[in-house]
Amino acid sequence: MPRWPKATFGADLGASLVVFLVAVPLCVGVAVASGVPAELGIVTGIVGGLLVGLLPGSTMQVSGPAAGLTVLVASAVDQHGLGALGVIVLGAGVLQILLGISRLGTWFRAISPSVVQGMLAGIGLVLILGQIYPVGGLAQPETTFAKFGGIPDLLVAVVTTPEGISGLGLAALALLIMAFWKKAPQKVRLVPGALAAVVITSALAVLMALPVHKVEVGSLLAALNPPAFSAWSSLLNPAVLGSIVTFALIASAESLFSAAAVDRMHDGPKTQYNKELVAQGVGNTVCGVFGALPMTAVIVRSSANVQAGAKTKLSRILHGGWLLLFVVLLPGVLSFIPTAVLAALLIQAGWKLLELRQVAVLVRENRSEAFVLILTAVMIVATDLLIGTLAGLAVAIVKTAIEVSRLSVKAEHGEEHVRVELGGNATFLRLPRLLDHLEDLPTGKHIHLDLTTVRHLDRACHQAVEHWAAQRRRSDSTVEVALPARVG
Repeated sequence: MPRWPKATFGADLGASLVVFLVAVPLCVGVAVASGVPAELGIVTGIVGGLLVGLLPGSTMQVSGPAAGLTVLVASAVDQHGLGALGVIVLGAGVLQILLGISRLGTWFRAISPSVVQGMLAGIGLVLILGQIYPVGGLAQPETTFAKFGGIPDLLVAVVTTPEGISGLGLAALALLIMAFWKKAPQKVRLVPGALAAVVITSALAVLMALPVHKVEVGSLLAALNPPAFSAWSSLLNPAVLGSIVTFALIASAESLFSAAAVDRMHDGPKTQYNKELVAQGVGNTVCGVFGALPMTAVIVRSSANVQAGAKTKLSRILHGGWLLLFVVLLPGVLSFIPTAVLAALLIQAGWKLLELRQVAVLVRENRSEAFVLILTAVMIVATDLLIGTLAGLAVAIVKTAIEVSRLSVKAEHGEEHVRVELGGNATFLRLPRLLDHLEDLPTGKHIHLDLTTVRHLDRACHQAVEHWAAQRRRSDSTVEVALPARVG
């Protein structure tokens, strides 16, 4: 067990309490939105604190259930059942460990930022679209099409039914409290805005006896959902294997992108990406054993940890201890929280994931990158997280390939000769443009084709040039071709 410096213990203790207060409503809210018992969200938060918090990798990052995986978890539970959740999460954890041991963690930093931002924006849109229904006291439709189609019924419910009116009022109040909490005096802001919103609105719902649905809480041990022996047969299902890979990749990407952001917030030791990936994998493996939610490093809790003055990883470990004590000693407190208020917390989280200001800046400064972002987000909303992200990655790769394979063509025309100089990268992506230039050259003259300054000449372009030169030589032209030293 590591020894913690006495000089930093007070700072870490205070930060751990702040992170704990931020984590409680988010753990519960993510679980409820994912369609699993609220206690399973707390279990994931406890594992993220007590286990992952102790492992090497990152110092300030805090792990737990993430809003970004809510859509994925809900879909997996709907398709494969709650019994298969533990198998999927455990499998994803093992895959993360293998990725970390193979030193592939740093490769996640190579993913296009536009794809990542589009992925988060798409998740945010799906999250908002799904969570507006609990506000009105209605069950969340399963498909995106149904969610859009159910909006008229939702609007009717929030203005005509007692539960809808009450839920809308509580959700709006919670959003207003969180929005204006930043302007409160500094001493007041020591209490996280999300916690204040939950406490105030929950108290109001109790005092006014509002007819709203509340969180259902049972025993922590009873809520544990370890995979049954029969559940392991689901590993033979290609759809389950696809979910495992998707969980692992998305959770890893979210954790490591969070690490890059958190590292910019503090001056302490920076994240060791491969070790952090192994730590996340160990955490998810244990969560899978318990049948709990998958975990990632979470930017909201991590930033709260840094801003609260944490100095070492002790703060994130202690926050897991506070979660465990809370759910053991005061589990009944959760049953006072209206689901409409938790939905408001997740709507705010989804809104933050959209990052509309950054999208607007990107549209003005780099339209091709903005196109990748918007396409990724739209595809996620229209299909699902995996297909949307893969579509974004494919478009980003094609866009990059086209940009990298820029080819310049300069022609100098004399009375009896033409000198053509090519520069850049001559790849098959630029083959149509190259052939257009070559075929437009006049006949009956000596043509000198200089490719010596081309950085890369692939086989397709090389063969096309040789074929064109042979054709011209069979006519009344003479052609001289100077190739680069190395031909790809």
